[in-house]
Formats: sequence, structure tokens, C-alpha cells
Amino acid sequence: MMLKKLSLAIGLVLAGSSAFAAGTSFEHFTPMSGDVGAGTLPESAPYKLSSPHFSQMTIVARDVSQANRFDSGNYDMQTANETGPDAGRFLFAPYETGQAGIQRTDLRTMQTETIWHSPAASPALDSHRSFDASRWTPWGSLLTAEESWSDPAGPTSIYGRLFEVTNPLAAPADIVIKHRDILPRVSHEGLAFDKKNNLYFIDERNGSHIFRFTSANPKASNGDDFFAAGQTFVLRVGDGTVKEATGAARWIPLTDSNGVALPGAVVVTDPNGLRAIDGRATPKLPAFLGTGFDRPEDLEIKTLKNGKQMLFVATTTNHKVFSIDLRSDTVKLFVSRDTPDMATGLPVGGAFTNPDNLAIDSEGNMYVVEDQPGGIEDIWFVKDENNDGVAEAMGKWVSLSTVGAESTGLYFDTFKPNVAYVNVQHPGSGVDRTIMISAPCPKKDKHDRDEDRHEGHDKD
Repeated sequence: MMLKKLSLAIGLVLAGSSAFAAGTSFEHFTPMSGDVGAGTLPESAPYKLSSPHFSQMTIVARDVSQANRFDSGNYDMQTANETGPDAGRFLFAPYETGQAGIQRTDLRTMQTETIWHSPAASPALDSHRSFDASRWTPWGSLLTAEESWSDPAGPTSIYGRLFEVTNPLAAPADIVIKHRDILPRVSHEGLAFDKKNNLYFIDERNGSHIFRFTSANPKASNGDDFFAAGQTFVLRVGDGTVKEATGAARWIPLTDSNGVALPGAVVVTDPNGLRAIDGRATPKLPAFLGTGFDRPEDLEIKTLKNGKQMLFVATTTNHKVFSIDLRSDTVKLFVSRDTPDMATGLPVGGAFTNPDNLAIDSEGNMYVVEDQPGGIEDIWFVKDENNDGVAEAMGKWVSLSTVGAESTGLYFDTFKPNVAYVNVQHPGSGVDRTIMISAPCPKKDKHDRDEDRHEGHDKD
């Protein structure tokens, strides 16, 4: 990149320039430096904010005694009901625990209820473990999945499953949840749909992989039809032998178009008698070789004004986020410890550690959430001015102080661009929280409203 362009990008954010007047107010902040310190802020308002115009408040606090509802804690990824009746009214989060579940918060009344939980705790055969993912489907249901799967050398786990809540707005007693067993078993975290309704997912493990499921019925109006048949692929960059490689890539099939494992794929039978492709073992075989990434975790897709889509993947171990151009199947390094810090202009270095979750605001800006203890954990704002998949700079946007906790599930309200939600997970106090962060409403003229429709700008 040109130094002049980088300096301009950093200066715009530092100054809160009027160049962002048509954008979300979340862009108007002063990048922070240093650490907030563990326990320096109250748990009810645990974030050091980068702008005096931002505000925060607790909207959910864990019922530790579970006196009023089942609440096993470890609130994880979040989504809202983005389409359908009462769109945007409800916020969903799973419990990443040994007895998993799902909670739903009514954003009008601020009342939270557990809509479903596992009938047993792990390792019971009817248990569900470590729900992590949370994604609204194109047909109007909720997906979650288990961040737990077995290594090839060990006993086969019953976990690693994808689940669909087919009626997520129903009363808890009427909730229907279905295992969608056409996908290989992996340790799930991020899920993302592209505009063709391909579903992307990962296996959260060092040396593991990025996957795509292409339904035989991508325009299905329900999950039964969408998941009835389809093909799963693994991403291979180059020849697949270089870990975390960048450059030209392709998608290597693991199944046929009906979801049947191709000859040579590793198929296992779990203790419940269910057969599945082992999504961890199969991409390590020469015939199905996928490119290894060290702890791929969250996924987000950004749509540019020219229709091109970019898939972003956070990989925790080596402190990197990758971008994948879904039109050209080209992989680039989006951010790393070499990315300039908006606060200093120098590489962020060790201040940026363990990227875990990703989120995109209404203007297409990316945010990266670290997996670190409260006191040193940050959420970073990332600027990619020309949307080429390589960021010009990044800056500390908020920092968490809660002892023993990490942030997770950052989600920008798709109907209120000045509102975001983030979970404070597994604090030492045991009181997980959902925090709402608000910014002033951005002021837009008629031209701005016509032009800005939740898409990024493509200048390449």
C-alpha cells in the first residue's frame, strides 16, 4: 500500500473526520492504546469505550442459581431474527457448556427466556455439548452447532453436530430442534451463508480446515429441503501442503451431490449408532487434502456494491484473519500482527492476540474480538478502504475489564445501525452478561440514505 493512503486512513479515524458523516457513528472513535486492567470497571458496565459518545448497559445477566430458568451460562455467538415476522425483535445466544441450550431476548421488553436446553449433561448419550454458532438462515430459522469433536486417534464422539431450530419464535414448549446430519462432524464455531446460499463452516482445531456446503436445493423454503441433499467441499490453497497459505484456491469435494461420502473418505459411527464423515480426518488424506489453518474460528461474509462477496476467517493461534474472494477464490492475509495500529502507525505486534470472533457493522467495517482474559482483551476496528481484502490499519475500539472473562458474539443490529450487542462469557463471578453498546444515530441526507444500503464499497 502507499504510505500516503495509509496515513490518510489512520488520520480519518483519529480525527473523527467529516468524511465519515454519512456512515455509522461507530466509526467515530479515538483508537486506544494500552490495557484497561482487570477488574477496573464494574461488571455491569465492563468496557472501556473509545468514544465519550458511546454508551453501554447490561440487558441480560445470568441467573446463576437457575431459580427462574435454565441458564448454564457461557453465552456465545449471537444473531437476531433478521427476516420474517417481528424481524429484529429477538436476540438469540447459545450456551457453550456441557449441557447446552439456547436463550432468546425480546429486545422490546428486555425479557430473556431459555427456549431449549439439552435433556442431559455431557457425556450422556442424549446430551448436547458446547453450542457455539448462531446464524439466522435465509428461510427464517436458527442454526447452532457444537464446538466439540474427537481426534482421529481417539474414540468417536457423539458431538460435532449442526442443529436447526425450525421455529425459533415459538413458545419454549413448542420449540423443534433438528440435527442436520448431512454435514461432516467437526468442532463448529462460525457459520455463514453467501448470496447463493452456500453454507460455510470450519473445524476449530490447529491444522484444521474451512468447508462449504452447497445444497441441491439452495432456494429451499425450509431446512428439511435445504439439508435433504447437497455436496460438502474443503478449501485447498495451492497444492494444499502449505499451512495457512495465501493465493489461488479451489474447493475439493468430500461428498457427491447427494451428500454421500466419496470413496476413501473417513466415515465413522458414533456411540448413538449415527454414521458421519469425519471432517477432521478426511481433509488430511491426499485425495481430499485441504489447507490447514491453526484454529479457524469465526466466519463473516461482506457484500460489496459490485456484488462481489468476501469471506473472512479468524484463525486464533497465529493471530491472523484471512479474506477469501468468493468470486475468484483467492485467499489473502487480512490482518496480522504486522497490520499498522491506528493509534501509533506502527505494527500492532503483541497488542493483537488470539483473534476469535468477527462482526461487520452497517457500513461494512470489520471488527475483530480477541480471545484473551479481561483486563488485556480488546475488540479491534479494522479499516480496509479499498476492500481488497488486506486491511490498511486497525485500532482498539473497546476493551474488557471483567476478571476471568472474554468477549464473544459481537453482533451489530441490522435494523438499528447505532446498536451492537456483545456477550461477556465465563467471568470469575459466574454472571455472564449481554451488553448493549450504543452510539449516536448517524445523520444522513437523502442522497446518503439512497446510496448506503448495508454494503461495502469496492474500489479495486
